[in-house]
Amino acid sequence: MLPAETITAIADELAGAERDRTTVPLLTMRYPGMTVEDSYAVQNEWRRRGTAAGRRPVGRKIGLTSKVMQAATGITEPDYGAIFADMVFENGAIIEHGRFSNVRVEVELAFVLREAIDGPDATVFDVLRATEYVVPALEILSSRIEMTGRTIVDTISDNAAMGGMVYGGNPTPPGAVDLRWVSALLYRNEAIEESGVAAAVLNHPAAGVAWLANKLAQHGDRLEAGEIVLAGSFTRPMWVEKGDTVLADYGPMGTVSCRFV
Repeated sequence: MLPAETITAIADELAGAERDRTTVPLLTMRYPGMTVEDSYAVQNEWRRRGTAAGRRPVGRKIGLTSKVMQAATGITEPDYGAIFADMVFENGAIIEHGRFSNVRVEVELAFVLREAIDGPDATVFDVLRATEYVVPALEILSSRIEMTGRTIVDTISDNAAMGGMVYGGNPTPPGAVDLRWVSALLYRNEAIEESGVAAAVLNHPAAGVAWLANKLAQHGDRLEAGEIVLAGSFTRPMWVEKGDTVLADYGPMGTVSCRFV
């Protein structure tokens, strides 16, 4: 493990990059021995400081759960990050583009939990029993660490590139639809750019939530009742610019959209 003072210094640097809307050099270039556990320690310190400063935790995101996302990033294992209340936007939101760095959008399902989920042996069935409803969502990616050459260590330290999320559409009980076959069409400025099916996330989007519960157990944590869990993208990340309007059409589950200004 990196020394505690180094973990703290990195967390401070990333908090400053988020505040100043800048990017910092790759951590893996500056700390070549840095491990995945080091990067989660950085993320946890960043999250702890955010909570201490008055930001309210509301959930978690899971990243890199689909083959298309792993191919897009060159990273071959899932990761997770924290969601604060000030990262969550309602359907149709107008969002300041400059709030984020290297802005991209992904198509996901968000699970809203009725009950807590404990690892280390959580299954898809545990997730479905604990879920109140599933709702369409867009994840806004924001990279505070330079993009070229990033590894899983850089990404996890950077809160798994979580910038924000938009939720909308029709909240749906998990038993009312075959979640594997939920599909979405992603549009930018009324032109279709991506499409995908939720089974691309570990063969079932609830499998991503089960993975997260089991991973959190390794870190002495768990998913709590009331939390929002972004289950992972089933399209490639789509770059967005200032002025772009984004809409994802989930068919019977409705649409979710936002505009960047």
